[in-house]
Amino acid sequence: MEQKDQQTEDQEISKKSEIEGESRENNSVDFEKLLEEEEKKWEGIKEKELIRGKIVKITHDEIIVDIGYKSEGIIPKKEFSHPEELKIGDDVELFLDYKQNREGCIVVSKEKAGKFKSWKEIVKKYKEGDLIEGEVTRAIRGGLIVDIGIDAFLPTPLLASKYFRIPTQLIKQRQNFKIIRIDKEEGNIILSQQGVFQEESRRKRTKLLQKLNKGDLVKGKVKSITDFGAFLDLGAIDGLIHVTDMSWGRIFHPSEVLAVGDEVEAVVLNIDKEKGKISLGMKQKTSSPWQEVDKKYPVGTKIKGKVTNIKPYGIFLELEKGVEGLVHISEISWTKKINSLEEMFAIGDFVEAVVLNLNKEKRRLGLGIKQLEEDPWVKIAERYPVGTKIKRKIRNLTNYGAFLELEPGIDGLIHISDISKERIKHPQDVLKKGEEVETVVLLVEPERRKIRLGLKQL
Repeated sequence: MEQKDQQTEDQEISKKSEIEGESRENNSVDFEKLLEEEEKKWEGIKEKELIRGKIVKITHDEIIVDIGYKSEGIIPKKEFSHPEELKIGDDVELFLDYKQNREGCIVVSKEKAGKFKSWKEIVKKYKEGDLIEGEVTRAIRGGLIVDIGIDAFLPTPLLASKYFRIPTQLIKQRQNFKIIRIDKEEGNIILSQQGVFQEESRRKRTKLLQKLNKGDLVKGKVKSITDFGAFLDLGAIDGLIHVTDMSWGRIFHPSEVLAVGDEVEAVVLNIDKEKGKISLGMKQKTSSPWQEVDKKYPVGTKIKGKVTNIKPYGIFLELEKGVEGLVHISEISWTKKINSLEEMFAIGDFVEAVVLNLNKEKRRLGLGIKQLEEDPWVKIAERYPVGTKIKRKIRNLTNYGAFLELEPGIDGLIHISDISKERIKHPQDVLKKGEEVETVVLLVEPERRKIRLGLKQL
């Protein structure tokens, strides 16, 4: 009986062992299967890329993150900007440095994740040749490190010339740099400081030229003055205000109106985008005084103007700023012969005149001074009717006759044929300059301004 019980017990133990063996075999198969599935899932995940994970534990110095891999990621707290705000279950973005290091552990980084994102954004937004803003953080062998969101390298040979001797003076300075190389494989960016100023100026100039339109008002500072105008600094480009566009009035030199450093507002008159030239005007800010000139100064109006210019052919009178008229030399006196206008007038003199003609379109105004007095030739025939005997001095002798001054500015001519009944070769054979003679009026022609006298007719 005891032998039978022992046999039964042995059979049960054997059966139990078989069941446990089968269970261990099945568990081993399941675990291996899970490992295979996990490995396959991570085959598609590349190193040096961003991944996401969930915080499962927070220690005094570290953050433990489940990233769905066979091991968890461990990140130093100092890599997080605000570690005190983190809590278990938070989702975080990390940079996968290595799936497995020498110790067989996964290596992830929060700090590198931020830099990697910045790298992606920079590569997407910028290309070689573009300008990028950055701050020089430190000097290393061969150059400087510039923070542009990531660390970029500025080689010493590519510094602006004024920084060659002391590159460290750039540290903590923020300015623009030129990207000359983007190495995507190595994740490096090489910068240059040379040519940045010229590139910035060109870009700003192009932008301003595209933005400006004819008729726009602009403000700038007078940069320089020449004989023909003034150059205005508009920030990215210079504009020229020609001397003729500074004022409606007469200006002999731009320095009469402007000085270097003056702040000026002007109107854009013309833009040459190909040559990068801008023409500006100051007087165009107000309407032209010639618009109402025909109403202010109709023909026949007496005016008083200031002498602004004297030419051999006449004088210019300024009636108001921007409105000038010309008194031709022939319109100064009815009778007086004028040899030099400079002897009669001076710049700045105020002179009365009469408006003779007006051309608003051509901006021409004809003035006369002699018209303020009556033309002595109008009633000359009344004063010297034909047959009147006149006794006057000989003012001048010519080959063809002698001139007598009847009154200031009015001469009478004794033709050589009317001097003597006898034939003479020259008036001086009979007459002398300054000699007083008695003559008779033979002909009066006011329209031709001629009076013919006779000596032999007496």
